[in-house]
This record gives sequence, C-alpha cells and structure tokens, in this order.
Amino acid sequence: MDPRRRSTKKPLAQPLSNLHRHSAAGHHQEDDSQRRASDALPLPLQLTNALFLVLFFSAVYFLLRRWSDKIRTQTPLHVLTFSEILALLAFLASFVYLLGFFGIQFVQSFLLRPDDDVAVEGGFAAACPQSQNCAIPAATPDLAAAAPIELLLPQNDEELVQSVVSGTVPSYSLESKLGDCKRAAAIRREALQRITGRSLSGLPLEGFDYDSILGQCCEMPVGYVQIPVGIAGPLLLDGTEYSVPMATTEGCLVASTNRGCKAIHLSGGASSVLLKDGMTRAPVVRFPNIARAAQLKFYLEDPRNFDTVSMVFNRSSRFARLQSANCTLSGRSVYIRFCCSTGDAMGMNMVSKGVQNVLDFLQEADFFPDMEVVAISGNLCADKKPAAVNWIHGRGKSVVCEAVIKGDVVNKVLKTSVQSLVELNKDKNLVGSAMAGALGGFNAHASNIVSAVYLATGQDPAQNVESSHCITLMESTNDGRDLHVSVTMPCIEVGTVGGGTQLASQAACLNLLGVKGACYEAPGANARRLATVVAGSVLAGELSLMSALAAGQLVKSHMKYNRSSKDVTTHNAAAAAAASS
Repeated sequence: MDPRRRSTKKPLAQPLSNLHRHSAAGHHQEDDSQRRASDALPLPLQLTNALFLVLFFSAVYFLLRRWSDKIRTQTPLHVLTFSEILALLAFLASFVYLLGFFGIQFVQSFLLRPDDDVAVEGGFAAACPQSQNCAIPAATPDLAAAAPIELLLPQNDEELVQSVVSGTVPSYSLESKLGDCKRAAAIRREALQRITGRSLSGLPLEGFDYDSILGQCCEMPVGYVQIPVGIAGPLLLDGTEYSVPMATTEGCLVASTNRGCKAIHLSGGASSVLLKDGMTRAPVVRFPNIARAAQLKFYLEDPRNFDTVSMVFNRSSRFARLQSANCTLSGRSVYIRFCCSTGDAMGMNMVSKGVQNVLDFLQEADFFPDMEVVAISGNLCADKKPAAVNWIHGRGKSVVCEAVIKGDVVNKVLKTSVQSLVELNKDKNLVGSAMAGALGGFNAHASNIVSAVYLATGQDPAQNVESSHCITLMESTNDGRDLHVSVTMPCIEVGTVGGGTQLASQAACLNLLGVKGACYEAPGANARRLATVVAGSVLAGELSLMSALAAGQLVKSHMKYNRSSKDVTTHNAAAAAAASS
C-alpha cells in the first residue's frame, strides 16, 4: 500500500528539521542542534562502535567459556578470578555504551508522545510548532526507499482470516504476531475451511492448551484429535501394581490386555530385567580414500582414545554419557554408531548434540581435517525403521519380561490349555514369522500394546516401529502343569521428560504409572521403569490374544466388542450440529 500525503492550504513557512530532506546534490542536511554527542569523540564513530562491539562479544565469550569449565569441574560460579572480574566490568561498560548508542531512539519512541499538531499518515509523522504553518512535502523515491512501510496486522478476526486466505499474512506466523495461540488456531482453522471449502466441525478446538505445544509438539494447529484412554490392570510387575493407560480406537484391545493382566496377577505376577539402556545416533562421514576412512575407525575404536572422545561428547548434557562408538565402512564412507545413556529423556536430541560435538572436534583438532560430514544421521542408528542392527544390538531400553501362569488360571481365565498355547506359539510366532521373513516380528501383536501405551504417555508414536521388536516364547513347566511365557524386547524407546510427555493429558497418564517427570535421586529410573511396564503390558496382551486364538474366540469377541449396534450416523450428525452451535 502506498503512503498517502495530504497538503495544507498554507505554504510552507520554514524548513522542517524533523524530516529528511533531499538537497540538489543528493545529500541530507542536518541542523547543528541535531548533532549527536558522539560526533565529538576523538576517534571516528564507526571505529568506536566496532571497538565496543568487539569488547562486548569477547567478554561474553570469555565468561561463557569460564562458566562452562566451572560447571564441568563443579567449581562454584560465584568464586571469581581477577580476569573474570575484568571481563564482567568490560561486559557492563560495553553493554551500557551499546544500549545508549543503539537503544536511545527505540526507548524514546515509547517515552515521548507527539504534539497535537502531528500529522501521521501511512506510517510517517512530522511535528510542527503551533506558530508555524507546515505542509508535508510530496513523497520522493529516495524518501520512500529510506522509510519502508511495514504492513500492519489487522486486529479484527474477520480481517485476519481474509488476510490468511489471501496470503497477505502467512498462516505459520499467526502465533508470533498475535501472541495468542488459541486465537491463532481458531483463525487458521476458519481460513482453512474457506480455502478448502470443507468443514472441520467434527474436529474440536475448545478445551486444549495450545500454548503447551508451541515450539515443541505441533506447528500450525487447527484443533486436536480425541483418542479414548482405557485402563488395563492392575498389572503386577516386579512386586508393584500398575494401572496401565492405553489410548486406542481398536475395540477389544484394552479388554484383552486386561484379561492378560488378571491371569498374571492370579499367578503371582511377572518379573522383568533391563539388559541395556542406550540411545544411538549414527552419522555418515566421507574421506578422500579408504585408508583415511580406516584411520578414523581405528582411532575411535581404540580404548586409549575413548576418554577424550567421551569427554567431548558428554559436554552436550548433564545426563548424556557416551557408552560406545562403533564404526562400519562402506568404501570411503564411515558410519559411526554412537550409543549413550540419556537419563529420563528418550534422548534423540541429546545424542545428536553429543555427536555434533565429536564431529566438530575431529575436524577442528587437526585429527581429520579432510573428513566430510555427509549427514548427522546415516540410517545405521536406526530410527523409526525395522533394522537388524536394532534387533541384535538394541536401541533405547532392552527388556526381558516373564511370568509363570498357573495351569488352572490358563483353564479358567484364559479358557484354553497349556499345551495348546505352546503349540500355537511355535506354529504362529516362530515358524509362521520365519516363513514371512519377519524382522523382529516373532510375536502376536506387540505393536498394538506399544502404540496404545505410547499414545497415552506422550511417546513418539513413530518409534513404535522398532520398539515393537519382540519375540514371544511359551513353554510348559512344572511337569507340564503350568505355562512359562516371556517377551524379549531389545528396542523400547521411551522417556518421561520432553516432547509429548509435557502435555497435560499425557503427563496425567505418566503420573498414574508413578513415572511422571525426571527422577532426581536416580536419573533415568523413571524412563527405565516405564520401559518395563511397556514390556509387562505386551506380555499380558500376548498371553490373552494367543489364548483367544487357541480357543477359537477371536472372531466372536471382536464381533461382540469391536462392532457397535448404535446408529453412529445419527449420533455424528447430532454431535456436529452441537459443535457448530
């Protein structure tokens, strides 16, 4: 939009000192009363500014490095050396100077108010004494270029919607421009309906804290999806009872898992063992030749260098602790699979920062200046993909869980026999999966339980892919009277801090399990316990589904619990009408 100018009927009585003026030679004139005090400095103004800028950033860099060293060596931060005191004084002096030089006009714009005779049009203002007759001169190309007009965001919601529809205001910028996440979601939602011509009346908008997802969980929200949460249990695991929250839309799943929990409880409970806890990230780097690639492998896998590499890696976090770095060559490319503990966080961001620290160190320390970093992730991690490396070496938490189910419980609760379950598990989970060429899929439906618990507790649902790697084993014990059942899950990737675990609903489910947030007494204990609960829930789910298959009850139960006789069409229409009103 071009700025409009209006002229007064009276001629200009004197030059306006508050407006930029273009002279015949193309230079701006300036009155002596407008000269800055900094013009009288003995050094050129530009040199003075540069000096203070260098002083400011040098002091900040020095102090940050010193504080980082103190944190690493556990030295109190308030104990200052003489050099640190000088750096603090330099920081304060340069900050005051820079604030006074660059910030004075910004501060004045808030403190000073224009006179009554200020003409403001199109973003320009000119102040004129009451005794003078003033006119705003016609716009010149130089003046327009020197003072670009910023498009103001409309305040009316209808104008905002039209601006988003027309593309004047980007949809992704609504939160930052409005400062109101819920209002931004409502405006984006209405604009989307107008652009697509399709209604979102069934997608709820109210009743959600949109501030809680800003910058961490979801971008450009227009509502939220409702997933019912059911409770299976109590699951008696390692002597503790857990009520397991499961978010799912699959009928029978919660009921089936609940039956498995009952069978385990009546048989004295299940026990679990955590074998390994380490998140992985595997960057891929490239060298000019295979000889240099091999030198990197030898360097990283040499125990004498591990302390140096781990110290660099561990700077990324208080909880990140490097466990191993194994290299695999493919020609002149090297895939380095780093593995580290990550406390109560799932840890992908944590391990990625540590890997970046090591790569920078290797390049900058003149060890491998010819190393080219192709990607921070080379898929040998392997994240969100079924992979033999995870199945064999594990990723996240590796858990084994077992239970001995009494023969009478198998007969009365599970409605089958020990021998039938043993035979079915061999034919289905072992032989059948092998015939299918399964990778980590030697189970009945581990991913069902893993997905439901992940959604309820705020985990990354995409990591269900490798987290559901599971082998289920069943065999008779105690002279064939009882059933020994176990699940081995090498890749359970969970956390109790960060990501979706911070949302209110998911945090409530974690709180129900007693693993909400971080464990400060034993960092990582909550995440490890959550992993064992996931494995125990899978054990219950496997036990119940295999029993239903052995007894021939699968189809009957699904037709009873996974089908509704309710007229959902009428119900949905009424719900949509209520939502629109």
